[in-house]
Amino acid sequence: MITNLDDIKTVVIKIGTNTLNKNGKIDDSYLKQIAAQISILKEKRITPLIVTSGAIGFGALELGITNKVTRIDLRQACAAIGQPILMNHYKEAFKSYNISIGQILITKEVLNQRKSYLNLKTAVEALLKLDVVPIFNENDNISTQEIGKVFGDNDRLSAHIASKMDADLLIILSDIDALYDKNPKVYDDATPIHFVTEVTADIMKMAKGKGSTFSTGGMLTKLKAVKIADKAGCQVILANGREENILPRIINGEEIGTHFLAKERISNKKRWIINSTPKGKLTIDEGAIEALRRHKSLLPSGVINVEGIFDHGDVISVNDCFKIITNLTSEEIKIVMGMHSSEIKKALPAKRRDDIARPEDIVDLLSTP
Repeated sequence: MITNLDDIKTVVIKIGTNTLNKNGKIDDSYLKQIAAQISILKEKRITPLIVTSGAIGFGALELGITNKVTRIDLRQACAAIGQPILMNHYKEAFKSYNISIGQILITKEVLNQRKSYLNLKTAVEALLKLDVVPIFNENDNISTQEIGKVFGDNDRLSAHIASKMDADLLIILSDIDALYDKNPKVYDDATPIHFVTEVTADIMKMAKGKGSTFSTGGMLTKLKAVKIADKAGCQVILANGREENILPRIINGEEIGTHFLAKERISNKKRWIINSTPKGKLTIDEGAIEALRRHKSLLPSGVINVEGIFDHGDVISVNDCFKIITNLTSEEIKIVMGMHSSEIKKALPAKRRDDIARPEDIVDLLSTP
């Protein structure tokens, strides 16, 4: 089966730590090959965005650390050292093909906040208009597990970027060349699966094992990334980044790696809502649930309980079945919950709406493709 990717306009390319690494150093010859392949994509009028791993790993190597870095403060220090090293190598490689690059360091919080996300999107679009290739990485200097701002790995980071930057295709380049029906390191008869229409529970069971010394991503993290991209209608191709001319070959439709097909694309705003981490939770009654399923607004009269502290404009969960952008803060909802519209205007500041969420700001998680 030959894949038709003729309609691809924007592609996110994730390059893993192990793919960049050669004998404990950044492989400059490989980066030049990637730059050459990116130039081919640009000639085809395909817009590339890159997500790179390696800042922590190469920072650790610079410090002579050979074990996996797990302590948060040490990860932050290694990232601070490794990030400029990594970007300098990218700059030199891409300069050979007259391609300018721009560094973008983000946290999950940036994508979760609607205003900061839109500002980021505007900045990225400005770079693309200037013919600059954006290179994304997580801002490990400030991200910690405690404050919940980490993506967990750059596979999922790449999927979030593909989703929120309206990419048509996510290419994950790593030292894993495909999804297999069983572990190829253990079973000689393991067979690669070239096309996956849906990541089922059985598919997830195939993914076992963790990343290597400086890599956080095994097959499981890649499948989780596929599921994030799938919600955005973004196709994913997993392939071995060391295959010759891998990017043009993928774009030309060659059967290589594993191609994860995607569901129907939904609107950018709904994708942002789906992939944002809820700041709180509401419990609503059956009448309110039925109203939301008929694409009506969420009104305070149907609210039974409020959990968490959140502001207006935040994404929150409703009965674990919906995600919404709330017009009211958690404290305001506590004041007006159970009230009817005629009572709400007297209880809230004049500029506040009398509904919690409008239909266009509500996503039904059970019915969304």
